[in-house]
Amino acid sequence: MPVAVNAPVGTSPSTSDPAGRSIPLSAEPPLRELLRYSRAHRGRTRLAVGMSLLNKLCDVAPELLIGAAVDIVVNGDGGQSFVGRLLGIEDRFAQLSVLVAVTVVIWLAESATEYLAVITWRNLAQTIQHEARMDAYRHVQTLEMAYFEDRTSGGLMAVLNDDVNQLERFLDLGPHKLIITAANVVFVGITFLVVSPILAALAFLPIPVIIVGSLWYQTRLEPRYAAVRESAGVIGDTLTNGLGGIATIKAFNAEDREVARVTADSEAYRDTNREAIRYSTAFNPLIRMAVLAGFTMTLIVGGRAALRGELAIGVFSMLVYMTQRLLWPLTALGETLDQYQRAMASCRRIFGLLRAEPRILPGTHDLPEPVRGAVCFDHVSFAYGPTADDTHVLRDVTIDVPAGETHAIVGPTGSGKSTVVKLLLRLYEPTAGRITLDGQPISDLTFTSLRGATGLVAQDVFLFHGTVRENLTYGRPEATDQEVRRAAELAEAAEFIEALPLGYETLVGERGQKLSGGQRQRLTIARAILRDPAVLILDEATSAVDNETEAAIQRSLAKVSADRTTIVIAHRLSTVRHAHRIHVLEAGQVVESGTHEDLVAEGGLYAALWRVQTGEAALVD
Repeated sequence: MPVAVNAPVGTSPSTSDPAGRSIPLSAEPPLRELLRYSRAHRGRTRLAVGMSLLNKLCDVAPELLIGAAVDIVVNGDGGQSFVGRLLGIEDRFAQLSVLVAVTVVIWLAESATEYLAVITWRNLAQTIQHEARMDAYRHVQTLEMAYFEDRTSGGLMAVLNDDVNQLERFLDLGPHKLIITAANVVFVGITFLVVSPILAALAFLPIPVIIVGSLWYQTRLEPRYAAVRESAGVIGDTLTNGLGGIATIKAFNAEDREVARVTADSEAYRDTNREAIRYSTAFNPLIRMAVLAGFTMTLIVGGRAALRGELAIGVFSMLVYMTQRLLWPLTALGETLDQYQRAMASCRRIFGLLRAEPRILPGTHDLPEPVRGAVCFDHVSFAYGPTADDTHVLRDVTIDVPAGETHAIVGPTGSGKSTVVKLLLRLYEPTAGRITLDGQPISDLTFTSLRGATGLVAQDVFLFHGTVRENLTYGRPEATDQEVRRAAELAEAAEFIEALPLGYETLVGERGQKLSGGQRQRLTIARAILRDPAVLILDEATSAVDNETEAAIQRSLAKVSADRTTIVIAHRLSTVRHAHRIHVLEAGQVVESGTHEDLVAEGGLYAALWRVQTGEAALVD
């Protein structure tokens, strides 16, 4: 479905929830956005509207038939009734028989059109719900990492799940109810005008009150339901954090504290909803009073005209039923408008997310084959926030990694080591300088070409809920069993995998929680090896394994990295001592570069770090 996800945002409004997290909102009127978004389904929408109109026409017709039946009973002898004159039938029973046949046809038509209208609207609602969720999720995948750092996962989950579901709940039958309510006013109004213009005027007197009341309630409900959606995002974020950190919660005996936190957010959500409910619920009593006024006027004025013989008994009976048919359905308008306002509040968040423009866009070129893997950082600087000097994470960094060599980047915590990897993968953009791969600026490369040439083993190990095999083949789904096993062997993972209850088909649990830290680390290494990348990136790849496993992995990586460009981010210097070149970062700058032996001999920062890690510094003290 086409959707203008990169349309200019203009002065898009934004709000903040009670926790201070920014919630993006669309600046466009939400109904206009929704109509534009669903224009690909105009054919099905027209069919649904047509069925709703036919259904209401068939629904109104029985009141006309009631008037005709009363007319037959009162005036039908000798064919004096309307039906008798129209059909030329004198016998009243025959007239009633014809009326019964017409009634059966109308009721069958009403049932058929209701079925077609409801099923069309509900299927359309499901389709738009599905497309909105997938378009939003697909768009989220295109956004840069900085976008996610400014927003919580719970807030985004509320948009992708709760807000989309709220939209579906309105589209399910809301448009159908609004259409048949409007059609009801038109069809019944025409009948009143034809039969008795005076009664039409009296019956329609409450409608302006209802319209004004509806508009007033919409303006009052809109900000309240926006607050409800924000509260839903807050509680979603709290629940996501609580479930994700369950182990930490238990370790610190903080269950009661977390329950209290969810209780507070849930009570805030409840109170916000109560405020909206208080206003929305007051709508129906207002409508009922308007209905009472219209119905009373019809009874008094119409009844008086019937008693004087100015209005036929059958017509009066029909108008009494028609008055109820005109006004009573309006009592359900409050519930429909309530759903509408909830849906529009959700639409502002959904389309606000869809209009968020990615700041990092893929290039248009692919790397020439075969990819050699030569990486170069050319005077690269980077800052996460404003570009003041004190906010720079990297300053004028130049690192040249020839194809096939293993280079290490080391330094104290916070020196910018992992940022180098994020820039190479274009998860962030440099604020100055450029990065090239095989001489091609990475900003010119497609994401498929750039990231397809790299294999990352991140410090923050992440496994998907699924089997061991599914996690290993995540970067290369077509890999054979032999290739999967070979990668597992190189990562020193094959032995423990085969000892699992179902081997490679064993479920690892959410984020791999059924495995130990070292096992998870080895699986991510195997996953990167299986991809057979031109550039292998190891970001603290052995940080979660014991010394014995680390030694085994190092032996394997020595084989894997042969004739392959390998960039190693390391805190343990023992893991990089055999690298072709080691680059030492301090405060975002490369302060030393060389082999392990050269750097130790220089006696600089690297040598100091080496002495600390080998225990020599303690001995000197």
